[in-house]
Amino acid sequence: MLKLESVKVSYGAIEAVKGVSLEVRAGEVVTIIGANGAGKSTLLKSIVGLEPVAAGKVFIGGRDATQVRAHERVALGVAMSPEGRGVFADQTVRENLMLGAYSRRKDPAAIEAAIEREFQRFPRLRERQDQLSGTLSGGEQQMLAIARALMSDPKLLLLDEPSLGLAPLIIKDIFSAIRQLRESGLTILLVEQMAKQALGVADRAYVLETGCITLEGSGRELLNDPKVKAAYLGTH
Repeated sequence: MLKLESVKVSYGAIEAVKGVSLEVRAGEVVTIIGANGAGKSTLLKSIVGLEPVAAGKVFIGGRDATQVRAHERVALGVAMSPEGRGVFADQTVRENLMLGAYSRRKDPAAIEAAIEREFQRFPRLRERQDQLSGTLSGGEQQMLAIARALMSDPKLLLLDEPSLGLAPLIIKDIFSAIRQLRESGLTILLVEQMAKQALGVADRAYVLETGCITLEGSGRELLNDPKVKAAYLGTH
């Protein structure tokens, strides 16, 4: 579903991503963990086309998408729920969902069916559908960000720090939704600082440190790795 070959991303003279290679197979949940500043969000942005790749290749669904523009990558089946949620604050919940379905705008019936599907997935959004998104709680905004990404009916969903700044009960709900999406067969690439929860839901995982992959393995293997425990799980 996704393959990166020696991807490099730079901000001026600073190389934020230093030759990363990884893959995400169809139906998998793959997690990337790492500290702040490791390059995780930059890597996701390079996959969806929001950051240019300085070197290397990005393949989506077997197609070389390295030079494909961001809005055209949606048609290749990729969507992202960004760090910080990025909801359109002056638009209602329903309007945000409709904007997420822009690539499907010629099929109103499919859009309405998708909105209903997301309301069933996140009942709170149904209750708030006519409310301006900027007035939602952080947890509600995160639900909306994920639902909006799903409105394009992606084959590959990228989730960037979905638990950031949320209360423990809301984090539990978000990871429950991720498990449901996995069970539906959706392919997910998850970037997350809550390492224990992220590795617990992952089929496979990578550790990113200062722009480089330093460890990879199954979610269970990394969850039990002494180095990962010491660095990310708060145990020795």
